[in-house]
Amino acid sequence: MTKNKSDAAAKAKASRAFNQAKSKAAEYINDSAKLNELIDKASKKATDKIGVLGTVWTQLTACFRLIRAYAKGSYREVPWHSLMMIVASVIYFVMPIDLVPDFIVGFGLLDDAALLGWTMKTFSADIDGFLEWESEQAS
Repeated sequence: MTKNKSDAAAKAKASRAFNQAKSKAAEYINDSAKLNELIDKASKKATDKIGVLGTVWTQLTACFRLIRAYAKGSYREVPWHSLMMIVASVIYFVMPIDLVPDFIVGFGLLDDAALLGWTMKTFSADIDGFLEWESEQAS
């Protein structure tokens, strides 16, 4: 991650909005309908903003599938802390008003992308574990 992205991720992680997202994460994790609704919103937003999210797109969509599998009850091998942080990052991503509000053209998604990039990098081993499990299910 470049210094600017790293700085943006650090600022987003320290923001009041991310703290709110973290406090909501457990509520979402314990309600499969809320988790699925969150992923529906996040998938729509991500698809609309694929250009900005290009560098994290593959892992982001893997996280969406991981969260759906968790909500369905078919995948529970992810550590609680990792799941909390992934869900919190997705909540932050769908929040229209966060560290840099999404309506600020050209800058509104930079904090989202930086935070998602940090999340994907930090929890890559858990995401990779899910991808392994997912490929085993397909065989």
